[in-house]
Amino acid sequence: MSSAEIDGEGRQHIMIVTGMSGAGRSTACKAFEDLDWFVVDNLPPQMIRPLIEVAGKARDSLPKLAVSVDVRGGHLLEEFTALVGGLRETHEVDVLFLDATDGTLVRRFEAVRRPHPLQGNGTILDGIARERSRLQEIREASDIVIDTSELNGHQLVTRIVKRFGEADQNKVAVTVQSFGFKYGIPTDADLVVDMRFLPNPFWEPELRAFNGRDKRVSDYVFDQEGADEFLTHYIEMLDPVLRGYERENKRHVTLAVGCTGGKHRSVAMTERIASLLRERDDTIISVRHRDLGRE
Repeated sequence: MSSAEIDGEGRQHIMIVTGMSGAGRSTACKAFEDLDWFVVDNLPPQMIRPLIEVAGKARDSLPKLAVSVDVRGGHLLEEFTALVGGLRETHEVDVLFLDATDGTLVRRFEAVRRPHPLQGNGTILDGIARERSRLQEIREASDIVIDTSELNGHQLVTRIVKRFGEADQNKVAVTVQSFGFKYGIPTDADLVVDMRFLPNPFWEPELRAFNGRDKRVSDYVFDQEGADEFLTHYIEMLDPVLRGYERENKRHVTLAVGCTGGKHRSVAMTERIASLLRERDDTIISVRHRDLGRE
């Protein structure tokens, strides 16, 4: 069973995210939120069961619930193990513990100029030592432990997406969009290419009334010198870019393909680019023709 699915008995999946302060709990919660989990950050431990009971009434709309618990739970953390054991009788429960070395945690607290929650009148290291002592039993009983010492925020998100995301959630969603320069460049475009280096079918009377999705127009565009060469090199160029986006956890990308009016050349090229990208197994491809239909 995928970690992000309801189990075979139809029970909700509960992810309890805990660990050392400064190890990345908030980042992890944002990652789960992006994976369509319902997330509650910094929840007092005594509120976990009431929350789950409420969520259970909305099982169809809340199949995956992630809650973050930190050392501010105080003495209530002593009941944590019993709480998790009881929840596992009726739910699929995982405990994710985020950790990091003392030196890493000190650098992170100093970078944001905030005290450790257990520091008191002592040093950051004093607070870290107290927290490790309080959380040691929970760490030992956790299902998954991730050491974030060598991970930045993007890398931690990527680790969580790969571990807990469903198949399609690990892919980069690519929108290939045609447009007309005379109507403006799309403001949300990540990469923009210009098809105005190719002859314009608009000036061919027998093609003017059609658009780039019509085989006659598409054939005309790709019969022109440089069209196939551009397409080949553009697809080759996109390979390291898309793999880099995946590594950096950039999950939504817009490739904008322009010509003068957004009707002929850009449309034909957009359709061909999308067709080739659909052969990849790491992307989800959609097509949009922004200015098709404009006069």
